Amino acid sequence: MSIEFLITAFIVCVAPGIGVVYTLSTALGQGFRAAIWAALGCTIATLVHLGVAVAGLAAVLHASAILFQSIKFAGVAYLLWMAWGALKGTGGLDIAAADPAPPARLVRRGILLNLLNPKLPMFFIAFLPQFMAPTDGAGAMVALGAAFAAMTFAVFLGYGALAVMGRARVLSSPRVMGWLRRAFALSFAALGLRLAFERA
Repeated sequence: MSIEFLITAFIVCVAPGIGVVYTLSTALGQGFRAAIWAALGCTIATLVHLGVAVAGLAAVLHASAILFQSIKFAGVAYLLWMAWGALKGTGGLDIAAADPAPPARLVRRGILLNLLNPKLPMFFIAFLPQFMAPTDGAGAMVALGAAFAAMTFAVFLGYGALAVMGRARVLSSPRVMGWLRRAFALSFAALGLRLAFERA
């Protein structure tokens, strides 16, 4: 596993996306332990997408415009629903101090968020082969994908830890809370709109 792969994977993981926003909002509202479960859900979805890519189904998704569009707009609808929940401060995206939701619910929401992103399996198809030799098989792809998933989990935990460090200050300021709700809502809405204009 090359240092170039690790550096590139780290840059990809650190770039804010659906999983980062979900982990941050969970950490602020429910604490670090809840953020661990949120990050785990997002990571499980990443592994599922890796399995899809290794099985070659990503090529099918890429070739089928109807399938791609169906999954894409399901993802868009879910992201917009998450944006509305963040804006209204309801459900799992209420960043006000609250008892942590059941771990299964946090994991399930993280899985759904990332499973409904049809670009992830294509990302694996386009990204991982750049760091594989022509003679490498599926095992090498699985190893690289597993490393990427592990790094994703670690980076999300880092985001969660940073959010928890400023949690008390954030929760004590209604003004900051209002701005954060709008920021999270805007982030989910922007991710949804960006996904809506993605092409297979």
